[in-house]
Amino acid sequence: MRNLAIISLSISLLVSGCVSIRAERGSAEATATASPAPSREHFAPPGWAGSYHQFGYTPVVRVGDQVIVSGIPAAVGNSYEERVEWMYQQLKAHLQAAGAELADVVELSSFHTEPTDTASFQAEFRRYLPIHRKYFPDHYPAWSAVGTTALLAEGAPVELRAVAIIGSGRQPRSHVAPPVPPADPGE
Repeated sequence: MRNLAIISLSISLLVSGCVSIRAERGSAEATATASPAPSREHFAPPGWAGSYHQFGYTPVVRVGDQVIVSGIPAAVGNSYEERVEWMYQQLKAHLQAAGAELADVVELSSFHTEPTDTASFQAEFRRYLPIHRKYFPDHYPAWSAVGTTALLAEGAPVELRAVAIIGSGRQPRSHVAPPVPPADPGE
């Protein structure tokens, strides 16, 4: 009788469209889920299909509203600054391929090969940060900057990966207090 009540309730919910039922053949148990799994889409912006075919990774994956961008090396340009600028331009193109914007980025990871110690990392960061702030002027994403010895892309001083949530940048809120201006030495 209990099984009949469960089956009756399950059929009612299934017919109403509230849940889907999945049962394995020969199993007395069924699994109810509130919604279907989100779709998973793979993207390769122009010039990046080789990453998928040659190296076996997707430059951009979108699962529902989440967009994950694989590492983009700062590989094009003559100077450090030109290479980092190119990398951020590529990040923008990668995000747009999946329907996201820079404002939607919630997490960054950067991997730096030039620093050999904390002092040299801080010196590189002083060169890196103005370019970063050009693309992320406010409502900064979470960010981990990691020193490493090498990257797959030969000669790239930095690689950047990102996670974005589509639409999250439309009306961001910050619960971080604004910086306190330095005291005026003339007062």
